[in-house]
Amino acid sequence: MALQDAVRFFVSEAHSLACLSVVCGTREKTCRAMGGVINAEGDAVREDSIFDLASITKLFTGMSVLKLWESGRLDLDLPVTRYAPQFVHLTQTRVDELLGFETGLRTDQRVDACLSREKGLEELFSIRPVPNAGQRAYSDMHAMVLKYIVEGASGKSYLEYLHSEILDPLGMESTFGLVPESLRERCVSCDREHRIEKERWIVRDGVKPGTPHDPKARLLNTPEDCCGHAGLFATIGDLEIFCRGMLEGRILSDGTLRYMARNRTGHPVEGGGYTQYLGCQCYVRHPEQVHSEVPVYMSDRSIAISGFTGHHLSMDPERGIFMIALGNRVLNRLSVLVPEEGKTRKDYGLNPDGTGCMRWTDGESIWSSVDYVHLKDAHLHRPAAEALGLDV
Repeated sequence: MALQDAVRFFVSEAHSLACLSVVCGTREKTCRAMGGVINAEGDAVREDSIFDLASITKLFTGMSVLKLWESGRLDLDLPVTRYAPQFVHLTQTRVDELLGFETGLRTDQRVDACLSREKGLEELFSIRPVPNAGQRAYSDMHAMVLKYIVEGASGKSYLEYLHSEILDPLGMESTFGLVPESLRERCVSCDREHRIEKERWIVRDGVKPGTPHDPKARLLNTPEDCCGHAGLFATIGDLEIFCRGMLEGRILSDGTLRYMARNRTGHPVEGGGYTQYLGCQCYVRHPEQVHSEVPVYMSDRSIAISGFTGHHLSMDPERGIFMIALGNRVLNRLSVLVPEEGKTRKDYGLNPDGTGCMRWTDGESIWSSVDYVHLKDAHLHRPAAEALGLDV
């Protein structure tokens, strides 16, 4: 009941999400809830609905690197160019530095601003290391490079490696780099995302189901090639299989999962606050829960990752707990609001917490998912803990 109420809040009360599907569990218990629609036609979300995993893809990339390390086929202390020589400016950058976001990366222009896949790859391969600046170390670029390291160390394409070492051994039959045409009607639509960036009012229209929401992945992905930061698609059932398989030690050892959950970037900063607390292509426990992707009921050994389109995945190897929430905060939703100078959310018709409904330039009423991430602790993680009988 608590979990279904949480789904109802996001889908039918706050309207932050077009749909939400949740599965959480312990070693002995599993709880599920879902609600909402997957497209503008109003088709209801189902167990077999296929979601764009967005940044959850990074978790698969990080685990692929660690599996190669665990099997002795990759040395984390060697430079990137040992496995991916196309990155000519990363000759002094260790694989481990990318895995844990310990160095920044920068291209001269945005990859998704390039006019073709070839130009996008050329820009990506020209990437340079830079010092991490400010409090944020998280970036897509690290996983985009790590994908090529996986290919260089394994001798397989990224998708071939995922299938042979993770997806097929676990029986994840509904996880794809390219969703088959026959299954596209089951894909959750990410079309008509609305964004306000000061004076710019943007509608991202024409994103077809089964197409990555992320513009870099949309530019670079092909039927045979998938980016390391975004581009995988899966059902929530497959992600449950993934979490249980990981917690049972079927892919990585307990020692490697401990290594993955080690804080690489987090520390207090002068004047107050903290930098982000990141592990190997994942978030780890933050000292302040309001800034933590790891749910309050999980231990310090936990790992977590979110996805821009409305997702969350976390696992606690110590307590044997997992939490998966696959949502859609972009379908005909206002996802980003950077107010004009002197304006607040109230000026756009929104509540202080980012929820609400605003009037677009064409007169259409648009629900907001702005700051959805900060609603999860109270309205999703606590009900999940209650459903599982866990102390918060």
